[in-house]
Amino acid sequence: MPEDLNWAIGGEAGDGIDSTGKIFAQALSRAGRHVFTSKDFASRIRGGYTAYKIRTSVDRVESVVDRLDILIALTQRTVDENMDELHEGSVIIYDGERTMMSDFEAPEGMIGLDVPLKGLAEEAGGAIVRNIVALGAACEVGDFPIENLDEALQKRFGDKGSSIVDTNKKAARLGAEYVREEYDLDTDYNMETTDEDYVLLNGDEAIGMGALAAGCRFYAGYPITPATDVMQYLVGRIDRYGGKVVQAEDELSAINMALGAARAGARSMTATSGPGIDLMSETFGLIAQTETPLVICDVMRSGPSTGMPTKQEQGDLNMTLYGGHGEIPRFVIAPTTVSECFWKTVEAFNMAEKYQTPVYLVSDLALAVSEQTFSPDTFDMSEVEIDRGNVVDAGGIEDNTNDQGQFTPHAATEDGISPRTFPGVEGGAHMTTGLEHDELGRRTEDTEVRVEQVEKRERKVQTAREREDWSPREFGDPDADTLVVSWGSNEGAIREAMDFLEEDDISIRFLSTPYIFPRADLNEAFEQADDVIVVECNATGQWADVLEHDTLQRVKRINKYTGVRFKADELAQRIKEELGQAAAEEVEAE
Repeated sequence: MPEDLNWAIGGEAGDGIDSTGKIFAQALSRAGRHVFTSKDFASRIRGGYTAYKIRTSVDRVESVVDRLDILIALTQRTVDENMDELHEGSVIIYDGERTMMSDFEAPEGMIGLDVPLKGLAEEAGGAIVRNIVALGAACEVGDFPIENLDEALQKRFGDKGSSIVDTNKKAARLGAEYVREEYDLDTDYNMETTDEDYVLLNGDEAIGMGALAAGCRFYAGYPITPATDVMQYLVGRIDRYGGKVVQAEDELSAINMALGAARAGARSMTATSGPGIDLMSETFGLIAQTETPLVICDVMRSGPSTGMPTKQEQGDLNMTLYGGHGEIPRFVIAPTTVSECFWKTVEAFNMAEKYQTPVYLVSDLALAVSEQTFSPDTFDMSEVEIDRGNVVDAGGIEDNTNDQGQFTPHAATEDGISPRTFPGVEGGAHMTTGLEHDELGRRTEDTEVRVEQVEKRERKVQTAREREDWSPREFGDPDADTLVVSWGSNEGAIREAMDFLEEDDISIRFLSTPYIFPRADLNEAFEQADDVIVVECNATGQWADVLEHDTLQRVKRINKYTGVRFKADELAQRIKEELGQAAAEEVEAE
């Protein structure tokens, strides 16, 4: 029996694919099974292929693989799209009224279950619940107790009334009963349950939760895939803590609202994706020039332009590192896991206020939509620390004034961090302009003051380099000859790829780098390795370019820009191919 089970449901956008997958994922997590999900959906509201995949095990899972064990195919295209992942023993649940097994060439040994989904749904109370009938059938195939669906169905449909919940429960049981009575199945699939109860969370939700924990009290944003769920998570929740969410008319308005709230003293944030970051770049410069602490979340997707809004890519690194006219000090932090989306959001708020600088929090679609299970203590709120930086109250104003007794919000301090005060503090009244300014915030073209202010703002970055730990996360064999470096959402797939590689006696050292700028010095690690491989989801190797610049050492590159995330077994194969190529080149050189 395989240690993990891979399940999927596919059909047309608008067919309830996402809600069905979510129900099953919640049921599995509440039954004490670990879950990792992935989604494939079209860039339109109705129509176009969409799928929801779940990898589940009693052990922790952190990526997807190229294998499907149970597939609910609501359309013919679902089978076509997933044919390469089906194998001997795979089970396809389909409705013969819509999909015929004879329409496709099935792998040898694959099991097809023709279940009258629509008919059973109508028997339960309405054709709309046919997905739940299929879910019940899948539970029977996987030997997953149907009762485990009840709590998830209650959570999903409880606000619609008890009759709707009962209809869905009946539909699930009819699906399970039909498979049990009509088919004599002999599979190795057994989704055993445990006594654990896990939290199920995706990356966008984790960012929203991290913002609340960090004390964010104002969020302004404009809906854009795949960042919208950050705003949706905060709506209603932030109000409990005296905060406010504003849906702006566009990204320009959103970032300027967030800037205004931050100037007023609120921990503030906005989130968007690539096209929105383009629009926000002018205000980004204003944020840096005025030394306003603000967190800007970029949930990357395929570009450029509108690109593929619902597909994966890590193409915005150069924009977050270098975007904007002039020279803009900024921090760039890229969470590498769903749980890190929470903790790095907290860190981003602290960094913004400690160093009075804008912070890009860079996520991507794979992190945004992937749901994963966690123990509740993963997000221990007692571990959250809030640092508001060099904030001066009324008692400290006198120590931060010039000879004329005026408060100096842009004082050229040794560490580059000026005193900061909130509106309403007696003696702390001041102005700040986007023009170059003096220590009082008043515009100036004085050459000496200009140099002083530029160097003062840049000193904050050097101060942060010295005070903070920018180390990457390290996995694997520290003495391995092969070094793999990556950033963002690739961490889980690489960590599981390492298990595949170990089966072939291939050891690697893996550095997962959440800090893009400032960043760790990787020279020593590069010098110790025979082969350095940089893994990222873009075409040009933007992170590889940065690392080659830093270390003056050529690296090998594994890039993917199909719009689909890396899979663990795929990465293991590509790493082996890179190492095989390296060995061949070495022999040729000899």
